[in-house]
Amino acid sequence: MNWKQEWKPLTIIIAVFAACYWLPVDWLQASRRVENALWESLHLVKWYAQEHVLLCLVPAFFIAGAVGVFVSQAAVMKYLGPKASKPLAYGVASVSGTILAVCSCTILPLFAGIYRMGAGLGPASAFLYSGPAINILAIVLTGAVLGPEMGLARAVGAVTFAIVIGLLMHLIFRQEELAKIDAAAAMPEPEVARPLWQNGLYFASMVGILVFANWGKPADPVGLWHVLYEGKWIITSLFSLALAAILVAWFQVGLVRMLVAALPVVFLALAFPEQPILAFVAGFLGLSVLTANGKDEEGELQEWFSTSWDFAKKILPLLFWGVLVAGALLGRPDHEGLIPSGWIAGLVGGNSLWANLFASVVGAFMYFATLTEVPILQGLIGAGMGKGPALALLLAGPALSLPNMLVIRSVMGTKKTVVFVGLVIIMATISGLLYGAIF
Repeated sequence: MNWKQEWKPLTIIIAVFAACYWLPVDWLQASRRVENALWESLHLVKWYAQEHVLLCLVPAFFIAGAVGVFVSQAAVMKYLGPKASKPLAYGVASVSGTILAVCSCTILPLFAGIYRMGAGLGPASAFLYSGPAINILAIVLTGAVLGPEMGLARAVGAVTFAIVIGLLMHLIFRQEELAKIDAAAAMPEPEVARPLWQNGLYFASMVGILVFANWGKPADPVGLWHVLYEGKWIITSLFSLALAAILVAWFQVGLVRMLVAALPVVFLALAFPEQPILAFVAGFLGLSVLTANGKDEEGELQEWFSTSWDFAKKILPLLFWGVLVAGALLGRPDHEGLIPSGWIAGLVGGNSLWANLFASVVGAFMYFATLTEVPILQGLIGAGMGKGPALALLLAGPALSLPNMLVIRSVMGTKKTVVFVGLVIIMATISGLLYGAIF
């Protein structure tokens, strides 16, 4: 018998046996924790479907599909590939979150799009981390609620993390990156269907829809952020009109077809102004019909829909199961899953290595919607959480989650995913230790 091949199933059998042997059935039954975990998983899935699938993921799928169709592979390789200028590639990737303001799941279709188009592993990893981590509104809210030093530490740490993690991923897997360089050298110069400025405005309109449709409510009811929040749907509508005009003018979508698709959107917006999501959904349904039945000569519109749908088919099931498991284990804010919140609060006090590491690991696996990490941390700090572990959770939490990890693995494989997650956890732990020692 070859034990080198049998150690994996043996380890699994021993682990399952140990779990069954010491299964705390009496405690679980007395506390009704299994029943609560089931309901928490369903509550989290419902909340995720209501708050994130329609407003976040659907626009992100269309943007990712557009990257695959309207951005040439040679262009991606030129600006984000292994041979690209390092200051340009890492600079753009590391600050993308200030523009996107998305959560750890919404960034996934965009990351998958640029990575599969040939972006270097380093810049793609920097983009994957920075997208949800460097949310300017979340950083401002962190400073307002948890103190300016915490807000500044989060901002500096997130940008630094993105660059360092990207560079380390590039160095660790540099042999694969060298193969990409050879492929880029043999790639012919692409034919340009339309000028760069037209494609730039096209993508800007879609990113504007994604950003402002998800603009979170600030804690302070005055100021610029609050004004933007109050007018978020008006701004989203303006970006939608811009996208419609661009599709008619430059993408061969007929004016009559666009007007027909827009009629339900206008009707729902006027009839139900208190429920703007109805008009939002109607708009993307109309866009789906227009692109799926595109009449352009090159077939770009149909290809756009097909690519976007392909991302949705691959990513949504993984996110569903990931959110379900995360809800069962950790629950929602103020609601417990299988793991008691008291255990977590008791393990992250002080500034020990263990407290920071534990906070980083919990943050990495727990799902945080955009901006929710701040009130959660406020409660944990009130329960005795140290400042170092608080920063560690802030740097690891918003950028990662269990659903996020499942999708990353499907895009770049198990080995790269484990390294990426490990780098985030290690750097968050070290940052927490340093911050806790200073403050």
